[in-house]
Amino acid sequence: MTDVIVVGGGPTGLMLAGELRLHGVRVVVLEKSAEPLGHSRGRGLHARSVEVMDQRGLLGGFLAVSEKFRVGGFFGGIHKPWPEGLDTAHPYGLTTPQPVTERLLREHALALGAELRPGHEVVGLSQDATGVEVGLADGTRLRSRYLVGCDGGRSTVRRLAGIGFPGEPSTVETLLGDMEVTADRATVMAVVEEVRRTQLRFGAVPDVDGNEGVYRIVVPADGVAEDRTAPTTLDEFRAQLRAHAGTDFGAHSPRWLSRFGNATRQAEHYRSGRVLLAGDAAHVHPPTGGQGLNLGVQDAFNLGWKLAAEVNGWAPADLLDSYHAERHPVGAAVLDNTRAQITLMGTEDPGAAALRALLGRLMDFEEVNRYVTGMITAVDVRYDFGDDHGLVGRRLRDVGLERGRLYGLMHAGRGLLLDRTGRLSVAGWADRVDRVVDRVDEADAEAFGDDVPGTAAVLLRPDGHVAWVGEDQGELTARLERWFGAPGATAAAAAQG
Repeated sequence: MTDVIVVGGGPTGLMLAGELRLHGVRVVVLEKSAEPLGHSRGRGLHARSVEVMDQRGLLGGFLAVSEKFRVGGFFGGIHKPWPEGLDTAHPYGLTTPQPVTERLLREHALALGAELRPGHEVVGLSQDATGVEVGLADGTRLRSRYLVGCDGGRSTVRRLAGIGFPGEPSTVETLLGDMEVTADRATVMAVVEEVRRTQLRFGAVPDVDGNEGVYRIVVPADGVAEDRTAPTTLDEFRAQLRAHAGTDFGAHSPRWLSRFGNATRQAEHYRSGRVLLAGDAAHVHPPTGGQGLNLGVQDAFNLGWKLAAEVNGWAPADLLDSYHAERHPVGAAVLDNTRAQITLMGTEDPGAAALRALLGRLMDFEEVNRYVTGMITAVDVRYDFGDDHGLVGRRLRDVGLERGRLYGLMHAGRGLLLDRTGRLSVAGWADRVDRVVDRVDEADAEAFGDDVPGTAAVLLRPDGHVAWVGEDQGELTARLERWFGAPGATAAAAAQG
């Protein structure tokens, strides 16, 4: 029996596998597809995901194969300049094709010792008090202590676990695909510019993912398909291009074709006993704002260390349940902002057009632009830890220290006490929490909270969120027990094992 089975080898599942392996958890990733993804649905990392990669030492690999972009207030098709003062040391996103993201995360998980099994489809699932058993399409069965479904919006794990998935069905659909065209680029771009004056769900991106002459085409579908599993055809694309643009651009040689709707659904529970959900298995929404892949990776970043703590025997009683408590509201907020964006993009509706114009003017105010950009990029996420201090519950951005950068000290996925007093101790938790005595660069003092009394030291969880600030050892000890269990718990668990 292994410790954790992860069902789904996309970005969420691969990120989770890496996080679990940082803590020595035995993990097997089951992926239905026999070959890696060949096309790119998700094409970018927002600022918070960039931070996540930096916190695990992966950012260099992404920077080597990606292009930076800086689009502020990218909301409902409204583009504004990048805002000043966004709370991050990485004020940009990365244009990274999804197959490249998956390759980098796969290499990371494999280097840490994860076991990946492509071509393994889960068709059955049962759980008891000690573990979870899955049945595979080839008739074999596997057992683990926990199982995480990262298997997409039509999640088999979610269905077999009996977890409800309420929400709204699609009322509109959009065709999406990569193909070649015979029209010259200038003609294509001119037509796109004209059509987008009245139809924001229309577009064409040339040389997508570095493939010269290949365009990513987006065009409204003719209604909502009755059978969502039926393949999308090139003839559909051509017909809809002619309907909206008066030309099909001579589209031919499709690389892949798909459709997506505006359905918004969210799992009632992210955990059912020993089965958990992450990524699209836990929430589906329109791709407006490019948030889906990022939301899943950040789910995994929140869950990984908590599930590892449970497996390794030192987790406080409610730590694993805090995954749902923290991430379900974040997912609900993303569903809401995509609902709003879809409404705004209905330019054929005079009311939606008027609302878009109004919001566009409001976003010319720097504070509004910063708020919207923080929402889309997830740098504004704050978990409720029951503490009113302005830093507690937020992730701390990367700050400069005398010994380097803060995120450079977090690659191992452990907790971290940044102690500027030199007087505090993590004795009893040194196997789970690192203590660093250092000073913060003057340029980063404001981000660290020097304008707020009592921030002489900061306790960070493995996901970089601030669990405590202060300088009192008694308060620190209480927070260490809350997030990292009883002192010496790891040694005790090992002795029992």
